[in-house]
Amino acid sequence: MLDDLKPHIADLRKRLMISCAALFIAFFACFAVYEPILEWMMLPIENVLAPGSQMVAIEVQETFFTALKVAFFSAFLVSLPIILWQMWLFLAPGLYDNEKKLIIPFVFGATIMFLIGASFAYYVVVPFGFEFLVNFGNTVVSVMPSIGKYVSFFTKLLFGFGLAFELPVFTFFLAIIGLVTDRTLKDFFKYAVVLIFVVSALLTPPDVITQFLMAGPLILLYGVSIYIAKVFNPEVLDEEEEEELEEIIDESK
Repeated sequence: MLDDLKPHIADLRKRLMISCAALFIAFFACFAVYEPILEWMMLPIENVLAPGSQMVAIEVQETFFTALKVAFFSAFLVSLPIILWQMWLFLAPGLYDNEKKLIIPFVFGATIMFLIGASFAYYVVVPFGFEFLVNFGNTVVSVMPSIGKYVSFFTKLLFGFGLAFELPVFTFFLAIIGLVTDRTLKDFFKYAVVLIFVVSALLTPPDVITQFLMAGPLILLYGVSIYIAKVFNPEVLDEEEEEELEEIIDESK
């Protein structure tokens, strides 16, 4: 049994090495230009800070480690298509020939959906969330955010939204390998709504508006996922269900 797994382990190691190499190269490239990237990240908070307030570093090494975080997050975005490509190549041997041809739609779709999710967080959710957090109690204290904690929170939020927007792509993959159907997703819908709101509460600032700004699109994307599953792996009715369906149609006539 171990002999059967050796080729898969070797292939997995190869895919991980290529992905890590792409991430490594992108990291050094992004680290060289981390300052303009950091300035772009700071725009949402700077737009809502009170006059006289500014970002601060409360520890000596904080600026350096913040630059590392910025470079790593940027490198992940740059190398994401390569990582997804390698992921598909690792899974491809278990797919049919017609399914293997879907590699370009998978990589392109997953990359675009992640960027859409991250962009939605940056341009819609982050301004609302940070405005609420900064303005809350600003008559009592002056907000001077720590640059390190801000970048950590910012990247976590963008990564969370990017990952959440992968739901249709994830469903697409599960549908083509036969693990989910449209009926499966429909039956799980009420549980999915609860799960979506729980995840939204964990990933967004503690206010209802930003939680709904994440939960709303996710519920919509879940509906899109049901349609995707229906196209690529529709639920096949058995004979009894077909007879029941025909009786319902006859009665409606």
